[in-house]
Amino acid sequence: QVQVVESGGGSVQAGGSLRLSCAASGSTDSTYYMGWFRQAPGKEREGVAAIDKYGGTRYTDSVKGRFTISQDNAKNTLYLEMNSLKPEDTAMYYCAAGSPFGGTWYWKDGGVWFDYWGQGTQVTVSS
Repeated sequence: QVQVVESGGGSVQAGGSLRLSCAASGSTDSTYYMGWFRQAPGKEREGVAAIDKYGGTRYTDSVKGRFTISQDNAKNTLYLEMNSLKPEDTAMYYCAAGSPFGGTWYWKDGGVWFDYWGQGTQVTVSS
């Protein structure tokens, strides 16, 4: 199993930036994907970005060009750099370990099964 702890959320105005961090521990060596998904009140869960163990990335269309996912394998830490934030980015953001083969929740557009997510970190963007 993988344990993750997210941090870095906050409140910003539209156009601002935030960097989310995710500290991972446990069976990280066997993890194929690490990624982020988000969920706003009353809305469905949405995959945001994922990075595989080879460094390949994928993003949901609405964040392409604005968000960047990266990882520091030496520190077992995942990041999500978010720029040009919009009010519609407001949500709880969750970091999760994932697999192409199975898990708890499937991000269809990204082709990633997510599993083992944390408590989330809130991102609020005001207009």
